[in-house]
Order: sequence, then C-alpha cells, then structure tokens
Amino acid sequence: MVVVDDALADPELVRAVAARHTYRPIGPHYPGLRAPVSAAIAMPLVDPLGPLLQQVFHLAAPPAFGECFLSLLTMSPQDLAPIQRLPHFDGVEPERLAVLLYLDPAAGTGTAFYRQRSTGFESVTAERFASYQQNLHADAARHGLPAAGYIGEDSALFERIGLVEGLFNRLVIYRGNQLHCASLPPDFVPVADPSRGRLTLNLFLNC
Repeated sequence: MVVVDDALADPELVRAVAARHTYRPIGPHYPGLRAPVSAAIAMPLVDPLGPLLQQVFHLAAPPAFGECFLSLLTMSPQDLAPIQRLPHFDGVEPERLAVLLYLDPAAGTGTAFYRQRSTGFESVTAERFASYQQNLHADAARHGLPAAGYIGEDSALFERIGLVEGLFNRLVIYRGNQLHCASLPPDFVPVADPSRGRLTLNLFLNC
C-alpha cells in the first residue's frame, strides 16, 4: 500500500470544480453517484509515483490509465442491496491498482480491508474466484445475509484486518483485488451534494 498525505496543492479548488460536475449512477455496485474523469486530469496525480508503484507492487511496466470517477456516496444504510453490505474487489488482476483520493473534510470515514473467514482470502485472484464465490454463498446460507447497513469491523463472514483513515487530501493506492469497503461511522448520514458529502476520486490503473 502507498499513502500520500497533502496530495493536492489546492484541494479546496478541486472540491469546488468537482461540485460543478454532473453525477449519476454508474454500475450496480457503488452505493452512490459518479462523474467520469479523463486521463488528462487524473494521471498527473500519479505519474510522479510511477517508479515507486512499480517497486512496491512489483509491476513489470509503469501503470496506465484504466478509468476514473468522482464518487459521491449517497445511499442510506437501510437502502443497501445485499451485495453492497459486503466487502468487494475491483477485479481479479493483482496488477490492477486502485487509487483513492479523499476529498471530504469531515472526519471519521476511511477504507477498511477484510479477510473472508471461511477461506482466509484477503484478495481474490482468477484462481480463487470460484472458491470465493462458493464459500460466500455457503456462508450466507449458514449465517444469513448481512443486516442492512455498511459493514463495520467484523461480521460472521468477514474479519476486518486493516483500516486507512480517510483524511482530507490523502491519497491511498492498493491492489484492486484486495477485499475492501468504505469505513463509515455508525451515525453516518449521506449527503447528495458534492460540496458537502463524502466525495472521493477513484482512479483505476492497469499494467
């Protein structure tokens, strides 16, 4: 994992620009709204880190742009679909990197990382995918679906093994196939306004 604090010279300006974007649902999994961001805007954020990322993540070549979004978490805990109450992974490729920039000045949120209890998996590869799914269905049948709400520290299906605090203007980079989920305080109330809500920039890199 790579963590960079004070990533932007003027994060308030970036928030102001982000507030002028048009947000809409993109895909069935993210519990909120998103606005696409181009490679020309996103890549200067990570280009200076290229050699470091190659070293830390053992990449054969510098990572390249995959896709990028401004993401605004807007869904209330009681409205989450069952799949949104579990940790997720962004792909099965170990060389796929997730870059997360926290743009919400409010304290108390972050990103948590998990281990599937029945398999011990902390990440999901192509070789592990079938076993991960099979055990997930079996565990859900045995323990029941998670109650409505964002996953917290632990559950019958998953154990939380790490937490990155979502400090304003902090950049976090990790392998996208790691099991992870947003970490939110129990009293979290979503706000559908990018100037006030939980706003992040999510950039995905491929090698």
